[in-house]
Amino acid sequence: MSFLAPLFLLGGLAVALPVVFHLVRRSSREKQVFSSLMFLKPTPPRMTRRNRLENIFLLLLRCLAIFILAFAFARPFLQKPMAATPMQNTGAQIVLLVDTSASMRREGLWTEALAKAKAALAKVTPADQVAVLAFDDQIRSLVSFEEWTTLNPADRSAIAAQRLAENQPTWRATHLGNALIAAAEIIADAEQRDQFTGLRRIVLISDLQEGSRLDGLQGHEWPRALEVVVESVKARRPTNAGLQWVMDADDSASPESESPVRLRVTNSSDAEREQFQIRWAGAGASLDAYVPPGQSRIVPAPVLPTNAVAQRITLSGDDDDFDNSVYVVPPRAEEVNVQYLGVEAETDPAQSLYYLTRAFQDTRRKAVRIVAAEGTRRTPLATTNPPPHVGGYRLAIITSTLSEARQSEVHQFLTNGGTVLLVLNDHQIATTLGQLSGAPGLTATEAAVANYAMFGQMDFTHPLLAPFADPRFSDFSKIRFWKHRKLSRDALPEARVIASFDNNDPAILEVAVGRGRIFVFTFSWRPAESQFALSSKFVPLLYSLLEQAGGIGAQLAQFRVGDVVDLSFVRSRRGNEADRSTSEPNPPPYVGGYISIRKPDGAQVQLGSGETRFTQTEQPGVYEVQGIATPTKFAVNLDAAESRTAPLPADELERLGVPTKSDVAAPAVVAAQLQTQHNTELESRQKLWRWLIVAALTVLLVETWLAGWITRRSAAPVEAAA
Repeated sequence: MSFLAPLFLLGGLAVALPVVFHLVRRSSREKQVFSSLMFLKPTPPRMTRRNRLENIFLLLLRCLAIFILAFAFARPFLQKPMAATPMQNTGAQIVLLVDTSASMRREGLWTEALAKAKAALAKVTPADQVAVLAFDDQIRSLVSFEEWTTLNPADRSAIAAQRLAENQPTWRATHLGNALIAAAEIIADAEQRDQFTGLRRIVLISDLQEGSRLDGLQGHEWPRALEVVVESVKARRPTNAGLQWVMDADDSASPESESPVRLRVTNSSDAEREQFQIRWAGAGASLDAYVPPGQSRIVPAPVLPTNAVAQRITLSGDDDDFDNSVYVVPPRAEEVNVQYLGVEAETDPAQSLYYLTRAFQDTRRKAVRIVAAEGTRRTPLATTNPPPHVGGYRLAIITSTLSEARQSEVHQFLTNGGTVLLVLNDHQIATTLGQLSGAPGLTATEAAVANYAMFGQMDFTHPLLAPFADPRFSDFSKIRFWKHRKLSRDALPEARVIASFDNNDPAILEVAVGRGRIFVFTFSWRPAESQFALSSKFVPLLYSLLEQAGGIGAQLAQFRVGDVVDLSFVRSRRGNEADRSTSEPNPPPYVGGYISIRKPDGAQVQLGSGETRFTQTEQPGVYEVQGIATPTKFAVNLDAAESRTAPLPADELERLGVPTKSDVAAPAVVAAQLQTQHNTELESRQKLWRWLIVAALTVLLVETWLAGWITRRSAAPVEAAA
């Protein structure tokens, strides 16, 4: 029999207490007071008989109860041999996890990491199973457990070291948490697949810099008996400062008032330098920046000399230059053309066009151009080769009756998937709506309005009104309408009513035509007829309509290494450019053709037909999208977290629950740990202490009965003598 907590057996020494109590005899407590003896000095009776044990059986029961309790607290169990000795039979499972993120580009780190990896591989035995992983923000398997077992045992370590040496640090960020979890999952999968019961170890080789992402570590359930051995590499020189481009929000300012480029300079917490210089690469003077250790400063970029062209800003003054460059490509606003078909003047504040042109403001993200078709009373806004038909525009807005030729163009635009907003400025425009929607003979009448009408039912589930679904923005009750037109719902049975007035007349409808759709406003926003143009809902609703017509393309300006670049915006814009370029000798292909991206190193990457995702952003620099009329550029920069190169606190991984070990445990120590775990499992299953507690209670019950019986028997002769 064995014990899980043998020190509790020392409690068995308490069996001496009953013996002591039995040996100690106290003086008699009976006293009789006599008046004639009150002046005498009291003297206790002298014990003439020597102390001796009495009631031996009662004493043994009490000692037995104490001994059984001590025995129970020691948690005894019946020892059984362990099922196997995996340390001797199967070796260990080891995952060598090597950091290849951008911070490992610092001087000497990669060389030291390779040396530590080679030393770790040299310690493995033929019985061990080894997997080699490289990680940054992704995990790459260089040698798997399965491949390791197929290699010649004499060549395994050399092959793994060679494959690791063929790699170099990338420009990607450090996702340490994901890498550790992935390595643990590989070990867990191998344990289930191969029924492996030996040692499990992750050997992590990294600079453990502060910018490492540790997502998912806290609370993760690690495999049984797993240990993480950390082999950290340290830079020879501590100071490192980084440079990042601070880009304003997409719609923060218009292109005409662009603010200067702003930069964030960060300094590592263990830095020894504070003074740095910023300048455009190859142009202009430098700008001094003072950044104390562990802090950051936002400074404007140096002024670029007139006629100078530069796309890279550099930082100097620190020890490592891997993060001392930032590439800048000012965002280019997308030009969104809206075709206006009406007979109103832009300068007349009593007309709809006056408010329409002022609703769309140019920002960094977009530049909306409202172009009037021929026959209007305004001069078209300045554009390059305005298209001769509606099909070259994102959205068409109709506020007057159209001719048959114009109706044919708009109908073709709708058939091809275009979006049209038709505003019933008067009831006669209903004929144009009928021709476009396939309901000839459609008519409208002026609605009878007593004082004013208001919006009643609003379908906030429709994408057009979805931006107003929040209760903070859904109140349309303050907009008054003095005039509106009444359309019969039976005339357009397939139309969807998005909003209606308080008298149930339709206010906003959606009519599908081919692949396109027509949004119908049965009211006008002219001030004489409604307050809509002066309300806070007017501009957001027009922008929501523009989003429904194809949206505003995302800016191609700044990305991080490893980001996926969505080029659907470029492809959609490319079709419009193709329409405007039909007079050129070699117009670019239409939507769906091939485009290519020129990487900073000069390599060309061609995207297939219809492909819109570019994933090869593996290096910082300026990328150029080619194959369109106007080549588009975007910048890819290093993740800012990689500049935080100060080491993590020594106990950070342990605090997050990672089972770290400073050194590899000796086989004897591991064997002792496994034996302790085996003993704990045996004791937990047997639970002998429960039966011992029951036995102790039984002994105490017998002892209590016996003590009572002896007491009653001793008292009986005394009573008889009395």
